[in-house]
Amino acid sequence: MQTGRPSHRPRTAFGQRVYEAREALGFSQAQLAGKFGISQPSYAAWERDPVAIRPDQVELLAKILNVSVEYLFGRPTAKPRGGPVGKARRVFEQLNQLPRHQQQHIIRVVEAFVAQHGNGHKQAA
Repeated sequence: MQTGRPSHRPRTAFGQRVYEAREALGFSQAQLAGKFGISQPSYAAWERDPVAIRPDQVELLAKILNVSVEYLFGRPTAKPRGGPVGKARRVFEQLNQLPRHQQQHIIRVVEAFVAQHGNGHKQAA
């Protein structure tokens, strides 16, 4: 949703992530600025300049853009899908702390169990 006059200055890394998330949702800068009660030029500075944004504003920005605060700051985040959940996640996180040779033994056992369970599940279907 490119509107207005494009800037010739590069975005900050934070600003680039905010810009991409905003564009993905189809919001204009003016629309997002309105949600914060600030002017469009003030909001544009968030995407372009190294500015100080209050923590509550960062949290609201992440919520509106449907991204995590960690994403906005460029920190790796856990994938919301595809990984173990609950107790299994905690166990696998502890597994990551073991020496590699111990991890490999456990992984072989888990893979064999999953392969056997997966094959049995497919046959019942």
